[in-house]
Amino acid sequence: MSEAESEIGNRKSEIGYTFAQKALARAAGLAHAEIGQIVDAAPDVVLSHDNTAAIAELFYSLGIARVRHPERLAIFLDHAVPAPTTEHAANHAEIRKFVREQGITHFYEAGRGICHQVTSEEALVLPGGLILGGDSHTTHAGWLGAFGAGIGRSEVAALWATGELWLRVPETIRVDLTGELPPGVTSKDLGLTVLKLLGPEAGIYRALEFGGPGLGSLSIAGRMVIPNLMAESGAKNAYMEPNQAVFEWLAERLAARTLLPPPSWGESTSPRSRGAGGALQAWIERLAAGALYPDADATYTARHTVNLSELEPVVACPHNPAKIVPLSKVAGTHVDQAFLGTCTNGRLEDLAAAAAILRGADGRVRQVAAGTRLVVIPASSEVLQGALAAGYIQTFVEAGAMIGVPGCGPCMGNHLGIPAPGEVTISSGNRNFRGRMGTAESEVYLASPAVVAASAVLGRIADPREVTG
Repeated sequence: MSEAESEIGNRKSEIGYTFAQKALARAAGLAHAEIGQIVDAAPDVVLSHDNTAAIAELFYSLGIARVRHPERLAIFLDHAVPAPTTEHAANHAEIRKFVREQGITHFYEAGRGICHQVTSEEALVLPGGLILGGDSHTTHAGWLGAFGAGIGRSEVAALWATGELWLRVPETIRVDLTGELPPGVTSKDLGLTVLKLLGPEAGIYRALEFGGPGLGSLSIAGRMVIPNLMAESGAKNAYMEPNQAVFEWLAERLAARTLLPPPSWGESTSPRSRGAGGALQAWIERLAAGALYPDADATYTARHTVNLSELEPVVACPHNPAKIVPLSKVAGTHVDQAFLGTCTNGRLEDLAAAAAILRGADGRVRQVAAGTRLVVIPASSEVLQGALAAGYIQTFVEAGAMIGVPGCGPCMGNHLGIPAPGEVTISSGNRNFRGRMGTAESEVYLASPAVVAASAVLGRIADPREVTG
């Protein structure tokens, strides 16, 4: 991004602008964009996954042979890995062929992990950027201070063909966070609480903004949970104001990858070493310079304030993520399966919380209850490696859990942990509508990783303190 481009969207006029206005103006090469305006936006990244073969069929039906910007495509095999059927295997083979023929470099094989997690780990999208993807949870990228939006397959095909897509600049709902989460309360509880606060379908073609003094108290992994869950409100995108911790997290990855400074490095920059440390600082400065923030006098359709200090552990009941109740209200409900993973809560911090429930202070491992299954699927190979190094995987296996290949697993209902009719699952995922996990005659509850682990140990929905004392 050039200095001129970084200025687009940061310009101030007499009227304040939301993040969505600034981000879409930048992506469209405009000085500013008004709410409701239609813009032709050029995304930095176009995401697709196991649906790539179906999109390719639409793309070729346009009579076009070559993708316009193959360097902007990011393609993942994550929804059914390893391939569970011949049909899935054939689909994967078609995708690999498409990747080879089109010269796509950002291709991530089966086992690398879930697209949204890996996109973050690979630093493919940066603060102030635009990512459009053929998956509804592309809102995930909002934790980076980016505009992430899910789009349809035909829209992805159009992007492959032209490099641009028209978007309507959405109205924005603002959520300010204050205080800090109490012990035992997590970002998952916050996200589910916000879904209930917003109400059914409140976010449909609305942008969401998260800011306020409480935002800085959330961990990096905790930040990732919120924009991901906001897809359940129908939100077009869900942005979180990026801070120094976000810039440092990204910069460490970018600097380590090349040991080189960002493209804007020049002799005019402040004196520093050109080694790894210098590259890291240069990336931090570059990321901060490219970030976009809403103006104080921006126009919002609604504003909410959430005091983190007042939140409590909650559980989303079947069959709606916003149908939340205090954990105590459903404690004791029998569970047949506990599922730990997904792009919402399959990170190392989540596995650590669950492992801490399973392994007691005396080092002994608590067993999964008879009649209950625990399925653990890390969100990425990087998470899996970290969990192996930390001993979490050993803890899970000793407890009687099943470990899956990094990917989506049973979250979308076609692989690795489908419940039987009449069974109850408690999941750390993001969706629990009827049939989401593949079986319409089953029930899915959503909760934090610690609650999932405690429920696996006791065979019923349980407060972690029931296990740890």
